[in-house]
Amino acid sequence: MDIEAKIGLIKEVGEEIITLDELKELFDKKPHPIAYDGFEPSGQMHIAQGLMRAINVNKMIKAGCKFKMLVADWHAWANNKMDGDLEKIQVVGKYMIEVWRASGMDVDNIEFVWANDHVKDLEYHKLVMQVARNSTLNRIIRTGQIMGRKESDLQQASQILYACMQCADIFHLKADITQLGMDQRKVNVLARELAPTLGLRKPVVISHHMLMGLGEPVKTDDTEQKALEMKMSKSNPSSAIFMTDSDELVKSKIMKAYCPAKTVENNPLAEYLRYIIFQKKESITIKRPEKYGGDLVIEGYDDFVKKYEEGKIHPADLKTAVAESLNELLEPVREHFKKNERARELLEKVSSYKVTR
Repeated sequence: MDIEAKIGLIKEVGEEIITLDELKELFDKKPHPIAYDGFEPSGQMHIAQGLMRAINVNKMIKAGCKFKMLVADWHAWANNKMDGDLEKIQVVGKYMIEVWRASGMDVDNIEFVWANDHVKDLEYHKLVMQVARNSTLNRIIRTGQIMGRKESDLQQASQILYACMQCADIFHLKADITQLGMDQRKVNVLARELAPTLGLRKPVVISHHMLMGLGEPVKTDDTEQKALEMKMSKSNPSSAIFMTDSDELVKSKIMKAYCPAKTVENNPLAEYLRYIIFQKKESITIKRPEKYGGDLVIEGYDDFVKKYEEGKIHPADLKTAVAESLNELLEPVREHFKKNERARELLEKVSSYKVTR
């Protein structure tokens, strides 16, 4: 694959790339750069973390990246997830890897790195200290969104440590590319700012879109609050489709979802089509009675936008089609957790845990 083809594939992942010129230069010098992403093990996985993450990571690997996935157990501990129980957090981490395996992520070409392992390295702690020494307290506090929190929500000293650790992770993993969500942008930019001072490589930041939850978008002028409220979140189960939700539960949640007629912007079902369903399927069929025009085949996302905005697709019919498509994509995951004994035991444990924000 030539550089332009690689860049084109990565543009499909990145809602924002800082910077495109640096990415081109990177591929020119290093055909197989190291890209990393990380997740807090903090409860059952929803489709943004599962299906959408698998799609994006696979594209990065196809573009030639060597991918490292950080299972950020210590970060979740610092952020008081699972009531601050590290053992439970690590069980959730193992469950997450099983979900990714079943969801089609190319796990054979991913290096899974546990924060619990690299915190044993003295050089890592030196990097954390260097990040802290070269950052102001206010600058660190402004990264609070990476923990799913507003600045005013930061209550524990460990949450200050969190941002320093996440910034140090980038350098410790020798990442050329950070490939995380738009909600992680602030700490990735911090790493770019600190890299010259620390004499380290400045990472290219590729930030993917944050998938909406099922509810109606909040009305507020606070952009940070709006971003936190709109994204799919496991702390609000009714707003999310989880990877092992039953067929009927997926249908029920989708049928209750916010879905304004003739409107694609801020419509969660339009997002699921764009970022998940049409990434896996070339077309979907909207099933309708003959008196309403009969079945309607939608050939990709652009075709959907045109027909939906013209009023050719009723929201109720769209919901049915989206629910059917999601259930088709989730079925292999459900089967894996039914038939694989280890996966089933992990899911049972995780399902019994209380999710703490």
